[in-house]
Amino acid sequence: MTRRGPQPIGEILADLMAQRGFGRVRSAAALDEAWREAVGESAAEYTRAGSLRRGRLDVTVANSMLVQELTFQKPALLAQLREHLPDETIRDIRFRVGTVE
Repeated sequence: MTRRGPQPIGEILADLMAQRGFGRVRSAAALDEAWREAVGESAAEYTRAGSLRRGRLDVTVANSMLVQELTFQKPALLAQLREHLPDETIRDIRFRVGTVE
């Protein structure tokens, strides 16, 4: 049995946020915002950042022509994402054609 004394409020809130999944929501919002900044508003309208797993960001794109354009821009997009999210390890972006809502 572990005895716990008073804890700093920051630790309590961090534990609560982790238990409730707020960290993932905040991380997804930061990723979406960084993607919009990197790709620009005109292309952001037709794309959606998805999950980030093992250093690869999945992005849904509205049409194949835009996929091709973004593929050419991939090195610059990766550099901008790394600048906006220095704590994340983003090594690659995978584009998929799909419905963007």
